[in-house]
Amino acid sequence: MRQWVLDAEHILDGSWATAGEAMSNGQVGQRFDRWRAKLAESLTDDSLSPVEHECLEQFLQVLTNLRPYLIQCYDRDEFPRTNNDTERVIRGLKTGYRRISGRKNWNGYLLRYGRCVVFYDWWQQEPCRTHLLEQHLKCVPPDRWRHLRQQTTVAHSEQLKRFRFHHKRATFLASLETRWASAAQSALLP
Repeated sequence: MRQWVLDAEHILDGSWATAGEAMSNGQVGQRFDRWRAKLAESLTDDSLSPVEHECLEQFLQVLTNLRPYLIQCYDRDEFPRTNNDTERVIRGLKTGYRRISGRKNWNGYLLRYGRCVVFYDWWQQEPCRTHLLEQHLKCVPPDRWRHLRQQTTVAHSEQLKRFRFHHKRATFLASLETRWASAAQSALLP
């Protein structure tokens, strides 16, 4: 079973490519999909024990659900290739915030700006990107902008609720109970 995970990692990390070969999302996607189909074929033969069969079924289900999100980074040169690179980028963001704010904890910053923190930093790395962003935003229709703003607000609200539940559970639950009680009272009124 461990070999399935190692094979998936081998395909996604690109170690199969020759030195200097540029990988694309299409190449990695084709290789990954062929491997997944071959692995799915092994579900039909009787060489697997019932436990292995169930594990492989679950593993393939997870890969199928995550497939659209797994293979997106290979066409972008500046995108971190490994988890260590990603961790370094995140650590750099945290360090930068701590230097600017003087705070040791960046949870407030994350709660305020949410999933856009990295995006803001990326746009600021090169001066020409700000101009490109302005040009791009001029082409965005107002209804699309409202939809994206609402999506971001909902995502931010969910993140804030999770934070409050994990860190201020008693206060958060008490406020929910108060809101539910007032909602129940207003529902009873004629």
